[in-house]
Amino acid sequence: MVRLANEKVKIMAKSAVLTRWEPENPVFWQEQGQSVAKRNLAISIPCLTLGFVISVLWSVVALNLNSAGFNFSKEQLFMLTALPQLSGATLRIFYSFMPARFGGRKWTAISTAVLLIPALWLGFAVQDPTTSYTELLMIALLCGLGSGNFASSMANIGYFFPTAKKGSANGLNAGFGNLGVSLAQLLIPLAITLPLFGAFGGEAQSYLKAGAAQSLWLQNAGFMWVPLIAIAAVAAWFGMNDIADARSSFAQQAVIFRRKHNWLMCWLYIGTFGSFIGFAGAFALLTKSLFPDVAVMKYAFLGPLIGALIRPVGGIISDKIGGAKVTLGVFIGMACAVLGVLAFLPELGVDGQLSGGSWPGFFAMFLLLFTFAGLGNGSTYKMIPTIFATLRMREATGSDEAALKAARLGGMQESAAAAGFISAIGAYGGFFIPQSFGLSMQASGGPELALYAFIAFYVSCVWMTWRYYASPKAELPC
Repeated sequence: MVRLANEKVKIMAKSAVLTRWEPENPVFWQEQGQSVAKRNLAISIPCLTLGFVISVLWSVVALNLNSAGFNFSKEQLFMLTALPQLSGATLRIFYSFMPARFGGRKWTAISTAVLLIPALWLGFAVQDPTTSYTELLMIALLCGLGSGNFASSMANIGYFFPTAKKGSANGLNAGFGNLGVSLAQLLIPLAITLPLFGAFGGEAQSYLKAGAAQSLWLQNAGFMWVPLIAIAAVAAWFGMNDIADARSSFAQQAVIFRRKHNWLMCWLYIGTFGSFIGFAGAFALLTKSLFPDVAVMKYAFLGPLIGALIRPVGGIISDKIGGAKVTLGVFIGMACAVLGVLAFLPELGVDGQLSGGSWPGFFAMFLLLFTFAGLGNGSTYKMIPTIFATLRMREATGSDEAALKAARLGGMQESAAAAGFISAIGAYGGFFIPQSFGLSMQASGGPELALYAFIAFYVSCVWMTWRYYASPKAELPC
């Protein structure tokens, strides 16, 4: 019996590693590849969704900290909101190379499981109003683990699908993964008003609102995700696959750092995903500062929801007409939307009071920003594999079949490494956008300076996309 059990374990362990993977072979794809790729994608998506949930916990928690007995300034709260994106962007640099080093299945399971640390720590820390700001900063840094997962998830899923389907697959993985942002901002405000875990969840925090006593279970913001994280990690370990051919050393992947287009796409992805995650983190606090009478948490989830749901659409459209054309339109639209935000801002009077402005107009322009950013997230991730596969095949022009096959594999490896690294650099927008708003308001009392800087940045992205990828004489049309 023991021997039979050991044999079963060996068979399971062996089947977890795919020794043959040829997604560009139509026969292989139809007979074997498609079902395996879809299964891995189906498990990858909820793991990535939970990563995004953890990465934006503080966008909701920061709004309620002072009601839970803490006493932090507006600048301190903006920092707590921004810090997970800073650490997450930095972690993505390393995470992007991990699937090729350790295997996508193993790394997805491990990187999902470690999300339990910030979720549990936050749940215990916010119950005690004497918890130091330094400790809360440490938890915020660890919440960046969730953002780091994006790089490894996208690098891993890129291996499973043929080039013609990468835009759609990446769009689905990232788009539904991005839903974690809106899920957190939709569900946490409700969950913290309820004793979800009874006596096991800790005591409520009390505060006054309009003279009436209110109860708050802020710890639920972390605790509510613990069971889901555990289930997702187990599902990844037992349900996903490692691809033997996807293994490569850091030296093999590091060729991307010598590619000019790696750095150009980093810049463009700051404009798309950096805007998406940055505005998602900053919108609620910005609205609370500019339109204090608006119950912002009733609306804050809508922008990230639209941006996440439309990301797959950006990938699908890009599969049909080309990622560069979609990306070009995205940046033109984003520059115009920021101009719209400026038009609807309230004015700061000499007495320090806000007057005028239009909340519906302000909100509508931000919804446009999220829409364009979501489309751009999908279109840029169509561009990345096309760019790096094309570069490798150009280098192999005139070679024999063995060299062409090696070039195709090299293109897949480069595309995966680049997708992860580009996502890492793009994610820094999640830190700089909230900080830009905070600095702008500190310097001038309003967000105008930051918004003008964003317009200038989007104009640079329009020029870069046209010059290198979208014009009739583009260096690398895609």
